[in-house]
Amino acid sequence: MDLEISGRTAIVCASSRGLGKACAMALAQAGCAVVVNGRDSATLQQTAQQIAEAVPGAKVTAVIADVGTEAGREAVLAACPSPDILVNNNGGPPPTEFRKLSKEALIAGLDANMLTPIALIQRVIDGMVARRFGRIINITSLSVKMPLSGLDLSSGARAGLTAFLAGPARDVAHANVTINQILPGMFDTDRLRSSTARMAQIKGISASEMGEQRRRQVPAQRFGTAEEFGRLCAFLASAQAGYITGQNIVIDGGLFPSAF
Repeated sequence: MDLEISGRTAIVCASSRGLGKACAMALAQAGCAVVVNGRDSATLQQTAQQIAEAVPGAKVTAVIADVGTEAGREAVLAACPSPDILVNNNGGPPPTEFRKLSKEALIAGLDANMLTPIALIQRVIDGMVARRFGRIINITSLSVKMPLSGLDLSSGARAGLTAFLAGPARDVAHANVTINQILPGMFDTDRLRSSTARMAQIKGISASEMGEQRRRQVPAQRFGTAEEFGRLCAFLASAQAGYITGQNIVIDGGLFPSAF
């Protein structure tokens, strides 16, 4: 399928690895000029090179920045002042028992997973409306829909972002600007492996045993691949997805047990 976004510009936050990297790759394959972003220079440059090699002729700009800071957001927007596509992504706070969360930790979690995406959206949305095309995709988490013990701060911040954007998504729909969230379940990424290792340590079992326990929870009996996630992101950014907005799209191999 031709996604009809060749020549469009895209910013993909936190895209040096994992799901963000897969989104950047898929958008480049669809013909977009892509700004990739991360805090580790070596990893980010390697990602930019991998995308450029995989997609001959792709325009890939690497911006080393922490988008959680105002300076970081300015750096990303300086590289692409008028994006057609914005993919908000950021790692969540580590699993923590809710009683142990300090006020400072709560504020930091909200800043990373709610306030930062909102700040970026505020900067780009009017330009999208004026150009009559825009796709905003927020990578949140399955924990928005189902409780995951220890991820209460991440869940709360991402649920807050979801609720906050429900109104703006409808306000800009008339201008062919859409805002959607993708809610990933368990994907085979560095983040899954690190969280599995922490969970294994808590339970006093091996990381491989913990990983197998988690895999068996998924009806598909496997973890998702980053490539699958990236293709979904690219479709939501496409011309064909213009009638999809204000939605929370779960991609989890059937893990969330709901009929609706």
